[in-house]
Amino acid sequence: MSDKWRIRGKEYGNCNCAWGCPCQFGSPTTYGNCEAITAGMIEEGHFDKTRLDGLSWVMLLYWPGEIADGNGKQQAIIDERADAEQREALGKILHGEDTTPGATHFFVYNSTMSEVLETLYAPIELSIDIEARRAHVVVPGMVESTGTPIINPFSGEETRSRIHLPNGFEYTYAEMGSGTSKVQAGIKLELSDSYGQFNILHMNQDGVIR
Repeated sequence: MSDKWRIRGKEYGNCNCAWGCPCQFGSPTTYGNCEAITAGMIEEGHFDKTRLDGLSWVMLLYWPGEIADGNGKQQAIIDERADAEQREALGKILHGEDTTPGATHFFVYNSTMSEVLETLYAPIELSIDIEARRAHVVVPGMVESTGTPIINPFSGEETRSRIHLPNGFEYTYAEMGSGTSKVQAGIKLELSDSYGQFNILHMNQDGVIR
């Protein structure tokens, strides 16, 4: 059976949890709620016959309590360069549509939302270097986020840690870092030196491709 859709690229995320993020291990959030921004660039991808190569996206996420308790709010921002078919296709992927239930983080997050805000289309400046644990996201007037390595407080050197989730619904390996974000869109966020994540994003409608 051929893929309904498939994307391969890079992803960066920043949430309000402490470095390492307890959610990665099925534990409660650091502060009892979740505020997050994720951004991705698709190096190669398609939805049916619609190509998605070269497009970027940003997702803004907020839950007043634990993610599993629901009542969340989300808003997608899609690269303004996308044409009408690409906007529709990428919007479906980001909102967990045409996806096996529970197979991707997009599906799981969307299933916990009580409010899905209107998708925005805007220019997105995005760079992600997974190996270096560095990223920069700019959506003019709405989003600015920077990802950096964690600095060892004893040596002053960059430290490297990563998480391996052989059965994860978002990634297999993710590099750990720090993120700082300011968001002023339908969701407003202000994060400083909190959890940063850098990973390959390779999945289709049935989940992560390993």
